[in-house]
Amino acid sequence: MFIPKLFHTLKGYTKDQFAKDLQAGLIVGIVALPLAIAFAIASGVSPEKGLFTAVIAGFIISALGGSRVQIGGPTGAFIVIVYGIVQQYGVNGLIIATFIAGIILIIMGIARLGSVIKFIPHPLIVGFTSGIALIIFSSQIKDFLGLKMGAVPSDFLEKWIAYTQYISSINVYAFALAAFTVIVIFLWPKVTHKIPGSLIAIILSTLVVQLFHLPVETIGSRFGSIPTSLPSPTIPHLDFSTIKQLIQPAFTIALLGGIESLLSAVVADGMIGGKHKSNMELVAQGTANIFSSIFGGIPATGAIARTATNIKNGGRTPVAGIIHAATLLLIMLFIGKLAALIPMAVLAGILVVVAYNMSEWENFVAILKGPKSDTAVLITTFLLTVLIDLTVAIEIGMILASFLFMRKMTQFSNVSVITKQFNGDKSKTDPLSVSNFFVPNDVEVFEITGPLFFGAAYKFKEASKIIEKAPKVLIIRMREVPIIDATGIHTLKEVHKELKHRGTKLILSEVQSSQVLEELKKARLLFAIGKANVLATFKEALLRSESILTDIPNKQDFMYLKYK
Repeated sequence: MFIPKLFHTLKGYTKDQFAKDLQAGLIVGIVALPLAIAFAIASGVSPEKGLFTAVIAGFIISALGGSRVQIGGPTGAFIVIVYGIVQQYGVNGLIIATFIAGIILIIMGIARLGSVIKFIPHPLIVGFTSGIALIIFSSQIKDFLGLKMGAVPSDFLEKWIAYTQYISSINVYAFALAAFTVIVIFLWPKVTHKIPGSLIAIILSTLVVQLFHLPVETIGSRFGSIPTSLPSPTIPHLDFSTIKQLIQPAFTIALLGGIESLLSAVVADGMIGGKHKSNMELVAQGTANIFSSIFGGIPATGAIARTATNIKNGGRTPVAGIIHAATLLLIMLFIGKLAALIPMAVLAGILVVVAYNMSEWENFVAILKGPKSDTAVLITTFLLTVLIDLTVAIEIGMILASFLFMRKMTQFSNVSVITKQFNGDKSKTDPLSVSNFFVPNDVEVFEITGPLFFGAAYKFKEASKIIEKAPKVLIIRMREVPIIDATGIHTLKEVHKELKHRGTKLILSEVQSSQVLEELKKARLLFAIGKANVLATFKEALLRSESILTDIPNKQDFMYLKYK
């Protein structure tokens, strides 16, 4: 389970596949260059930290990952989280939080939680992803329009209020460059898919700015020169107070990193017809984030867009991802200084396109047209992400989704007194209907349908109260009860205790689920009720009730369930 995909794919590796991986790796490396810089700047850190992350984390995710084609590095999803951490704890706090997040991800992988993360509701994912997209778009308005203003407020509403106050300071040249970038990115694929449109926009815009000396801000004018080498590794200092302070943002990084990487891996599986190792992928993501922080980088995860680019250009093994990281390293070492000439407006244009692609507006609209419960989760998560905080959005979104799911499951669970509610029509379609049997006097029959869990247990309690006269025997049919939880067991115990007090014998009929039988056995309910009173069929239950009524046990007329 914990063997990287790289080792599997190298068996029978051919020169032809290497040529395809080389081409894909080179193209993805070029695509990743402006994105790594843009994501770092949007996250509130210096541009080189994005490059460090793309090189170090990108290499490790491909080398150790559980996916054949996953491309890792900084992504737009982390912009909101990283920016908030930097504002509150500083860059050093971000490095420590990323380091801790890496450890958490490794633990999650070793604990085999990879499959659990896949069950996060789709409306919740779309909600916070769309919220992040809107925040990214909002954060780029200053550079997109070239507004002459100070630091942009972190609050969403305050940000837009500030933009309206400084809208008169718009820089026409910056706006033209940003708009040109957006147009090129959208239209360039009609020319070719081999060279990314973002790279064409960067080259052309940078040349225009330098040739005509346009008055626009560049990476160099804001951040200075970009280092052309990797920094020395430094292990962050950890103590209990630091861990306590940063454990929440670290957990947020780990959770989002896990979700994004596994989503990307699932998408990649669909494109190549493969199957990734989710737990190995989490371990690789954790290791990548640890080393990214050691080299002063920012959080990293699987990047869906770059992974798709890798696949479309022929990449089919982790070798392509390793080449992508090597390509970035060579660019940084030899022509990294030229990156300082890139106009900020161009990066803003690139991020606006990233935000649009992240918005998932089609999925957003589709969910709005679906069940009201899904709509509630979507809107709640979206608004909390935009107006409050991503961590709060995920937490409350999960809680809301869980409660709505429990409510829906409760609607499928039912408890009814069916002795006096025989349905002649149902007996034609259901040979086991009560109406097909003779039920003696002083015998009541309940039927439970659906899971008997804490969300539905109250129905059972209410149904048991409507019996006006205590019968001598109560049969509970459980043929349609697939699962039972602790609350359901407790409710059965209470009902049995009350019936015993009233002098009523309890019989459980058609307990067909092995899970239910096992839980009854563990709770010693089989012992309390009596194994002779837990029967495999309704006919046997009726025979047992007759023997109880006549007080003449007839063991030859019915069969006990066998228990290990």
